[in-house]
Amino acid sequence: MARSGRNRSWLKRYLPKSLFGRALLIIMLPIALMQIIVAYIFFDAHWQTVTASLSNSVAADISVAVKLYEQEPGPDRSARLDDMLRPNMQLSVALDANKNLPSSTRNAFFSSLDKTLRRALMTNLTNEFWFDTTRYPNHIDIRVKVQEGVLRFIVPRERVFAPTGFIFLFWLVMATVLLSLVSILFILNQARPIVKLARATEDFGKGRSIGKFKPSGATEVRQAGRAFLQMRDRILRHIQQRTAFLAGVSHDLRTPLTRLKLHLALSDDPDTKAAQKDVQDMETMLDGYLDFARGISQDEVKPTDMSELLRKLVKDDEAPQPKLVTETDLVIRVRPMDMKRALSNLINNARSYGSQVEINAQKQDRRLIISIDDDGPGISEAKRGEAIKPFVRLDESRNQNVKGVGLGLSIASDIIQAHGGQLTLDDSPLGGLRCKVSLPI
Repeated sequence: MARSGRNRSWLKRYLPKSLFGRALLIIMLPIALMQIIVAYIFFDAHWQTVTASLSNSVAADISVAVKLYEQEPGPDRSARLDDMLRPNMQLSVALDANKNLPSSTRNAFFSSLDKTLRRALMTNLTNEFWFDTTRYPNHIDIRVKVQEGVLRFIVPRERVFAPTGFIFLFWLVMATVLLSLVSILFILNQARPIVKLARATEDFGKGRSIGKFKPSGATEVRQAGRAFLQMRDRILRHIQQRTAFLAGVSHDLRTPLTRLKLHLALSDDPDTKAAQKDVQDMETMLDGYLDFARGISQDEVKPTDMSELLRKLVKDDEAPQPKLVTETDLVIRVRPMDMKRALSNLINNARSYGSQVEINAQKQDRRLIISIDDDGPGISEAKRGEAIKPFVRLDESRNQNVKGVGLGLSIASDIIQAHGGQLTLDDSPLGGLRCKVSLPI
């Protein structure tokens, strides 16, 4: 079982990860196996058999020519054999007197051809021989040792090897290439709607417009596209209802609070200071509710220099200003006002709880990392997940005597997630809390 699991893991590691690659493998692997099997059967059962028959025929003709020559050896005999065999058997014969067989050999690309011919010559000849299938493109040079020197035979290649084999291989390869191109075009056409759906889903997840996305492709892909659009409509409707509800409640409460605030301001009673503070706290809460209700704006996504945006936030901040360390050319596509709002919330949160704030921005592995550190009391690891949730205020020293309704981190997290990023909380080197923003570049 363990070995089987390791084999599956090894197989998964080398399998294509994309839908296009896997579909191409599913189609092309059977085609390749079929072509290999057909080629093997053709070469083993047909081409090798035909080639062996042709080689034996030529070897037999050469054997007869050698025996006829040995009956009356000499240049005249070889010349008469050439005159007799060349027209009828396409076999050229010449005597190289007082010469020996070459010692070097050159193997053909298809070594099986040389093996087949060598086998045929060894079967039919008793004399030493040498041959070369590579010197001439259309002929084969075969030499046989005789007492007077070397008998040289020049034979047309088609008399020795079946010429249809290479034609068959050519059409086999061409058919494979043609099937591959058709398969690639078909798979690309099927994968394109899935890629469009994935991009639309990613854009919606990052708070961007999905443009004129329309479900297309196979039935299952169209069904997935329609389900995505229905889900998108439900989410947008939910967001709009939430926004309308919170905005309505906040607006309805603001009018009586304004009258109450005016009444307390005109009163000369010194005991109204506590009531005025309560009214001020309630206004702060309402502002937080309205910020939360606004959610993500409909501003246009555009390239924004985050280093410049951070410099403006620090410059506009009250003294003592946070320490900023940033790289140059940190341009990414965001909604500038929303991102400014999220980073401002994080910086204000750090200033509220610490006396020292440091901001660092840099690129890491195709992502923009912004770290905001403070030297405040921090948040325990067990409660960091709760701190990002809306309307949560932790009952620890980090929240004592600090105004707010627990929406700052939640609003910042929502905006960052809408841009395809992530907000995480960690321990700061300064001793307090580190807010780490990770955004795709």
